[in-house]
Amino acid sequence: MSTKAKPSAGASKDDEDVSVFARAILPLFGNVPTSTLRKSRKPQEDARHQANSTAAKAALAAGALALPPGALGWLTILPEMVGVWQMQRQLVADIAALYGKRAQLTPEQVVYCLFQHSAGQGVRDLVVRVGQRTLVRRASPRLVGMISRRIGATLARRAFGRGAARWLPVVGAVGVGAYAYYDTARVAATAIDLFEGVIEIDADEVG
Repeated sequence: MSTKAKPSAGASKDDEDVSVFARAILPLFGNVPTSTLRKSRKPQEDARHQANSTAAKAALAAGALALPPGALGWLTILPEMVGVWQMQRQLVADIAALYGKRAQLTPEQVVYCLFQHSAGQGVRDLVVRVGQRTLVRRASPRLVGMISRRIGATLARRAFGRGAARWLPVVGAVGVGAYAYYDTARVAATAIDLFEGVIEIDADEVG
């Protein structure tokens, strides 16, 4: 009689963690945020100003959510990340508007800007760069699911470090806030680099 090996508890827990983050990422592929900003005569300068302001707000919000100590702090990890993502989504939309490219903005570009620096392999199918020209692909529902899981796997591996910071009251919160500032600045840098070039949208879905 043959027997099938049962998956280890650790592997099941890992899959569960990835699924939690993947489900949190899926809404980012929804409608892009609107922006009240207009095309700027100095888009890079104004984009950096907008980035600094958003990064400061993200740092404050993330640091506040990281204040609860110990096990209670673990419960704030995902809300903290989702809250920062929402600020960063708006920042990407604002930078696109400053460059006069709000009408061209797609969810794929938003997700690319949010995670290119931290989970580059996860978003590799969304954007193809050739010099100053960028081809943005429209992702099929299947590809959206795959990308969400790829990014989720990367974030799940890093969640332990975020959780560990919760055991260091105040000091940990300062570190979490500092990372949120840095992360938001990187999102802005990716967006500026993207919108400074020529963007072409592939009408056909991939994946």
